[in-house]
Amino acid sequence: MQHVHAPLYEMLLKHTDSQPVSFHVPGHRYGQAFGPDKPEREGEGRESDFIKAMKETFTAIMRLDVTELSATDDLHHPEGAIAEAQGLAARCFGAEESFFLVGGSTSGNLAMLLAVCEPGDYILVQRNVHKSVINGLKLAGARAVFIMPQIDEPTGIATQPSLAQVKMMMDLYPQAKAVFLNNPNYYGMSMNLQPYADAIHQCGMLLLVDEAHGAHYGLHPKLPGSAIAAGADAVVQSTHKTLTALTMGAMLHVQGEFLNRTAIREALATIQSSSPSFPIMASLDISRAMIEASGADWFEDALAVAAYLRKGMEECCAAIEILKQGDDRLAAKPAYNQLDPLRIVLWDRTGALNGFEILKLLEQQGCWAEMADMRHVVLLLGMGIQFEDADRLIQACQAVEMIIASKGRVIAEQPLARAGNPLFLPESVEPIAFSRVSKGTVVRVKLEDAVNCRAAEMVVPYPPGIPIVYPGELLTAEMLGYIIELASSGAKFQGAVDSAMQSIAIME
Repeated sequence: MQHVHAPLYEMLLKHTDSQPVSFHVPGHRYGQAFGPDKPEREGEGRESDFIKAMKETFTAIMRLDVTELSATDDLHHPEGAIAEAQGLAARCFGAEESFFLVGGSTSGNLAMLLAVCEPGDYILVQRNVHKSVINGLKLAGARAVFIMPQIDEPTGIATQPSLAQVKMMMDLYPQAKAVFLNNPNYYGMSMNLQPYADAIHQCGMLLLVDEAHGAHYGLHPKLPGSAIAAGADAVVQSTHKTLTALTMGAMLHVQGEFLNRTAIREALATIQSSSPSFPIMASLDISRAMIEASGADWFEDALAVAAYLRKGMEECCAAIEILKQGDDRLAAKPAYNQLDPLRIVLWDRTGALNGFEILKLLEQQGCWAEMADMRHVVLLLGMGIQFEDADRLIQACQAVEMIIASKGRVIAEQPLARAGNPLFLPESVEPIAFSRVSKGTVVRVKLEDAVNCRAAEMVVPYPPGIPIVYPGELLTAEMLGYIIELASSGAKFQGAVDSAMQSIAIME
């Protein structure tokens, strides 16, 4: 491994080593607010143990948790260590300029939309985007024209719009400022975006990409290519999801002459906290430094475990199927052409157990997955995954296999209906005007009474955080039936006031 250079982290260590006396925020004063260890009193041993453990856990982090000082730099006007760290990140990930995000990819999505769209501007948006994109459209006051994604027939999962569909929508709406795509989806399925970028730029539009689940893309020959390498103008990546940053640590990468960089900076200053977390920023710096120090070798162990796990599952499991890397059918059914080898998507081929049920059974075996839907379970293989971890998952799946066998169901080669994250919208090309304020009277009714009404709130299964319903959308019986089915299966929802989804807000 080469020498690791992490200027932001090194700056924080240097400042801490100088033994500074804090007369500034944050109030914990580098963790000193916890005070020194105190001798135990009779009868208070258990509480003292808890306090001691709490101090040991958090004090190390608090020593690096500072504020904007002359020695620490300012995220919103970087001139020192933060500026250097962001420059190194741009070099590592192939961008012209990179911005650290302390509010996850959500803050990057909001900033891209605010920087590109004025109120009333048109933008072409992939329908199955994260809820933060819908919120960004509301904040920007933009007019969105949704582009329907392709559906992968063997799994029923929505992927990305076809290039032909994107071209058709650009022809219909040449005044649109940009095309907003989500690539990859939560299941690790993606498209090579270079043909998209070329076509979009020929029409004078920007390509904005939510690549939250692909921060590791392009960093190893066996991984899919990145959106920034494909020519996208702005790309958001959740560094905390698939690399090693702390939760909420993400990056916004930009390139090209068509994106207004000043508008991006102003949007980020509006969206992000004026007191950003230095530990989160340092973790972004460290994550980049580890990649540059090790290169592609950084991913070798995880890729080897992934291959071992896939082979073990294929040998040991009959009913549980895994979405396979390099599947021959991809050429014939191009709903996606890239698959993340570090993401495992599995399901019960007999249909005896749905995704939520498999998820709970795996949890009982100590294996905690990323998410589930009505059919699938999604698992992430991060850096540091061990062969022992893969063996434990294989054993857990074998236990699930025994439960499936007890159901007496026959393996079905055809996929179950409405698997994945189905979309019930017609392929409409009507623009939707988004606003922060709901117009008209809003009432709450039972789901079964909302057919042919317009929704007044978002309905978002979380994860994956992709809205089934957005405000102003016409509610169909099939859509409402799917929500009821999800709720009865144990799905969790965000966006709607009634998280149990017994009722929904509609525009009267």
